[in-house]
Amino acid sequence: MPGPSRTALHLSQLGNLAAARFAELTRSVGLTPSDAGVLRLLGRQPGISQRVLADRLGAVPSRVVVLLDSMEQRGLVTRTRSRTDRRTQELTLTEEGQRALGELRGLAERHDADVLAPLTQDERNQLGALLAKLSEGHRLDPDVHPGYRDSA
Repeated sequence: MPGPSRTALHLSQLGNLAAARFAELTRSVGLTPSDAGVLRLLGRQPGISQRVLADRLGAVPSRVVVLLDSMEQRGLVTRTRSRTDRRTQELTLTEEGQRALGELRGLAERHDADVLAPLTQDERNQLGALLAKLSEGHRLDPDVHPGYRDSA
């Protein structure tokens, strides 16, 4: 008789391993995983508001303000008053933020290859499709890692 399924346990273990390795990679270029998440979202949606960013990250707005303050001081993002709603700050990447995003893309590709190294290309494709299906079924945002809310 086969033992109990340990799929969720394996996913949890691999998720923790992947998150820890990604944090090491981001640290190597002077960023945090939260910085990486913000850069990625702003790269995909330039001009979003701080409120929308906080909602997407699932973080308290006051924590996002602190994160953005740091990123703005490091020259990665700019905040501009909205022309349509003066109470709203629109967020965009600076040239330095765009450069950092490009560097992160390379790191993410290397990270993906390292984590998936034990699999063949066909297995990688199959696993990717199955994980996307699970994520969609649980209504997870494919652009946001749940860990961002803890550190944002």
